[in-house]
Amino acid sequence: MACAPLLWWQPALRPPDMRRPQGFTLIEVLVALGIVAVALAAGARATESITRNAERQSDLLLAQMCAENALIALRLAKQMPAVGENTAACEQAGHTLDVKLLVQPTPNPNFLRIEAQVHESGIPLLALATVIGRY
Repeated sequence: MACAPLLWWQPALRPPDMRRPQGFTLIEVLVALGIVAVALAAGARATESITRNAERQSDLLLAQMCAENALIALRLAKQMPAVGENTAACEQAGHTLDVKLLVQPTPNPNFLRIEAQVHESGIPLLALATVIGRY
């Protein structure tokens, strides 16, 4: 009767110096967890930064729409605006923004410099300036 050949990967038949340890050590597991934690923290910070940037872009777009609407309304008016300061509220996409219009004279009396400053809760968001003239 023939004997089965000895296989080197069978643990009982390998010499003691060739046996490999089974599983991971505690140090290896802790190092792997540390690497995963650092990667997850970096991903969370990147996601927060992208979200904050998207919100800022949305606020700037709404502020620009308010400022442009106020300046266009002055251009469409039949008379030149009075020199001074005027504040009005602007509602855009559920946000209430304050638009401050600063009308200043220029060296040429036929033109006025108008600056539209947009604020949300006292925080300045945007400033646009233009020059309008008599028609």
